[in-house]
Amino acid sequence: MRLDGLWKELDSFFGYSVDTMIVLVLLGIELGRSAAAASFDTFLLFVTMMMVLALPYALLLEDRPLFAKWLTGRSLVAVSAASAGMVLEQFHAFLPESVRFLPLSLLILAGMTSCFIQFYVLMRLRLAK
Repeated sequence: MRLDGLWKELDSFFGYSVDTMIVLVLLGIELGRSAAAASFDTFLLFVTMMMVLALPYALLLEDRPLFAKWLTGRSLVAVSAASAGMVLEQFHAFLPESVRFLPLSLLILAGMTSCFIQFYVLMRLRLAK
């Protein structure tokens, strides 16, 4: 399978799960964008981001890196994405209205794609050695 080789190459380059990293970035942007309004929605976004931050480590089947190193890299990505979301919210007056909803729309698509990829990895058949 060509996609299998591509994902392994990207995982070895980044050292993380790439598909969940994209979801983490978009979730961080949405969290940063809605951080000014301290509401229950923001709390749920934060809890979801913490789960996407740490739980994909359990899905790594082979060659697990150290958890602290893995979590540090993902935390840096999450913090920088949340900072980018805060900057995006500050400049929303200069941007078209449709740009405000772009991170959440892309987050939904990336989450669905990540879910499909994770199910494929977990359920694919492996040849017996």
